[in-house]
Amino acid sequence: MRELVLITGMSGSGKSVALGALEDAGYYCIDNLPPELLLASLALERNQHIANMAIAIDARSAQSLPLLPGLLEAVRGQGVHVRVLFFDAATDTLVRRFSETRRKHPLAGSSDAHGDAALVQLIAHERSIMGPLRDMAHVIDTSHSRASELQSRLKHILSLPPGRLTLIFQSFAFKRGIPRDADYVFDVRMLPNPHYVPELKHRTGLEAPVIEFLQREAPVQAMQQDIAGFLHKWLPSHADNHRSYVSVAIGCTGGQHRSVFMVEQLAAQFSADWTVLKRHREIELAR
Repeated sequence: MRELVLITGMSGSGKSVALGALEDAGYYCIDNLPPELLLASLALERNQHIANMAIAIDARSAQSLPLLPGLLEAVRGQGVHVRVLFFDAATDTLVRRFSETRRKHPLAGSSDAHGDAALVQLIAHERSIMGPLRDMAHVIDTSHSRASELQSRLKHILSLPPGRLTLIFQSFAFKRGIPRDADYVFDVRMLPNPHYVPELKHRTGLEAPVIEFLQREAPVQAMQQDIAGFLHKWLPSHADNHRSYVSVAIGCTGGQHRSVFMVEQLAAQFSADWTVLKRHREIELAR
């Protein structure tokens, strides 16, 4: 099956890194394509027998963005598998990235506005423009991602079979913020904390002593059953509505013990019925 990957999202969120990774993976890539040219570009690539194509569309095409849902349906009607990936990051992260690279925001135009306050206004304007597109996409939060980690996540996503809902479990620390790409967020901070057991403090929920400690705790088992029951009830509705991805974020205080354990347990439990990916944000950042 031919595949089209639409890369979109906030300026400074990693779209260029993603497009480069796709190009390295053998995709024919076009940056900043006006939506009006989408069908013509696909026809051209079909004539050249190119199987996989990736295009980047951003807020510079604001006037044409409302055309995209209809255009993508037309693409699917041609038998092309479509993935829409929306890259996002927290506003303070985007401001820092623009400041570090000294690049001008694409929506600034010829304006002489400068400084963090002006950047924040431009980012807010961009969010309002891109909001409808974000709602129809798989959102990837790059606020806490290195380029190498983002490339690795893309490889996992692109290797998934088309047409089947993918369930993404990720652990995180509340003190570092809730992942912006989460569809569901569960708080497990009320569960017994291995951090206060001296021999477990510097271990993680991936290690046997922590796993054994948490498996002995009745509240942990009850929480796992509650989350699993909720997901078993509602995931089929997402699949019926042709959702490609559902992201479930599990948070605890430090993102090392309880949330990691819960992600591992739930990923194993659901892998028989769904395509499952898992991510441990705080552990990955520490590498």
